[in-house]
Amino acid sequence: MAILIDEKIPVIVQGFTGQIGTFHAQEMIDYGTNIVGGVTPGKGGGTHLGKPIFNTVKQAVNATGASASIVFVPPPFAADGIMEAADGGISYCVAITDGIPAHDMIRVKRYMRRYRAENRMCLTGPNCAGTISPGKAMLGIMPGHIYTPGRVGIVSRSGTLGYEAAAQLKAIGIGVSTSVGIGGDPINGSSFKDILELFEHDPDTVAVVMIGEIGGPQEAEAAQFFKENMSKPVLGYIAGLTAPKGRRMGHAGAIISAFGESAAEKVEILQECGVTVVPTPSDFGETITKVLA
Repeated sequence: MAILIDEKIPVIVQGFTGQIGTFHAQEMIDYGTNIVGGVTPGKGGGTHLGKPIFNTVKQAVNATGASASIVFVPPPFAADGIMEAADGGISYCVAITDGIPAHDMIRVKRYMRRYRAENRMCLTGPNCAGTISPGKAMLGIMPGHIYTPGRVGIVSRSGTLGYEAAAQLKAIGIGVSTSVGIGGDPINGSSFKDILELFEHDPDTVAVVMIGEIGGPQEAEAAQFFKENMSKPVLGYIAGLTAPKGRRMGHAGAIISAFGESAAEKVEILQECGVTVVPTPSDFGETITKVLA
């Protein structure tokens, strides 16, 4: 099994005919993802990469039965695209777009609250690498060949560190059930806690690698959730031990502004809650081997 996506889930691409959308849509099709069409306003009725183009998400869902979407819409319009997906009947949306204004994401979060929790679209991102269930489906921009099917989940704010963990696991013969990028922006669709809860209920995930960084309270909240609610081991790595306070480092959300937001403080919180801390990015493989032994 896997969480969020598998080989059967029908997917549409928002921003389908743009340069970035085209490139990654073809990569996802080649990987085996069930891409059933795409959305580009004004180009509906045509075809692209052998798939139908629609003017709106609602038209695409009605015609194809799509339940998942991936967003390559440019930053000024991406929030509208996400909200359109929520209104159009999409259950799971991956927002790849980087550079969406924080104010726009506040609007998205508030907008999605109009739906009851059980009917609310699940959103991961923005500014993320996407989600992959190896050997089944890929909704993202990651290099699919570095992932091998297995039973370890990955959830990460950083795309490249997620790749590093997956590559090390593959090198030692341990595979991945699903890898989820939640994005590095200050305001994102799903938190570490949200994804850990999904992994906890997935019978084929036996352990989870959680990759965080400086800035924000999500890692601390996830550690508390692990302590109180999880039976499966979680390994945590926090990037940014040498980052100075008050300076943005890489991601828009990677800035220390309060107690508990530095890497050292987050590592301490993880340890106090019983999370196994991965000391450096080169230790993912060795640490997971010890935990699963």
